[in-house]
Amino acid sequence: MGVRFLWIFASTVLLSVGSHAQSTNSSAQSAPAPTAPSSTAGSEEDSGRLGIGVKGSLLGGGFEVAARVTHRTNVRAGFNIFSYSRTFHKDGVAYDGQLSFKTIEAHYDFFPFAGSFHLSPGVLAYIGDPITATAAVPGGQSFTLGGTTFFSDTAVPVTGSGKINFNRAAPVATLGWGNLVPRKASRHFSVPFELGVAFQGTPKATLNLAGNVCDSPGVNCRSVTTDSFVQAHIQSEQTKINNSMSLFKAYPIISIGFGYKF
Repeated sequence: MGVRFLWIFASTVLLSVGSHAQSTNSSAQSAPAPTAPSSTAGSEEDSGRLGIGVKGSLLGGGFEVAARVTHRTNVRAGFNIFSYSRTFHKDGVAYDGQLSFKTIEAHYDFFPFAGSFHLSPGVLAYIGDPITATAAVPGGQSFTLGGTTFFSDTAVPVTGSGKINFNRAAPVATLGWGNLVPRKASRHFSVPFELGVAFQGTPKATLNLAGNVCDSPGVNCRSVTTDSFVQAHIQSEQTKINNSMSLFKAYPIISIGFGYKF
């Protein structure tokens, strides 16, 4: 009796274990295989790190290049050129003026909202003399220097040159919309717009004259370069020009361009 009981008990346990193992194996076979992480995650973020552009601004026409530094920052550098000529008369002196802006610039673009709006501190540097002019007074004609009237000698008429310079390097603060290196993979083109100001300092005029001046036509004629009275009036004229340009110590910057990201 005891043997028969033990045999029945053992058979029941074995059947129970076998049934449980079969159920576990079936569950394992029917369970879906784990999926690998999607390779498309984060694909909206582009790996492009370089962009170039052309633009027009109050500094003239130019081009620039930008490189991505972090998700919210770029470094950007560019070159601008602008040329304009004009002849004008002032105080009896004929001037042939030349405006020739050649500038290089560098910016650190910060995108606070990780979008197109950016704040861009930077620096602007002038190449050469931005404003130059040649001067001439026909012989026998009167002209004014520092509020005093002189006459140009008919034998050796008055000629000269002048220039206006700004600080060679000027700090710049701008803000704008647009990014030469768009962060989205699907975007390659951009239309950057920017406005700000360059703190270039008060313009400084330099005036150099040569030839002879007279108190009246043909009377008491002497060289401009050696006469201290005439030189003092040239300095007075420079001061007058500098005072009239004191408002231009800050130069406005407005630009719009077109860019492409590689």
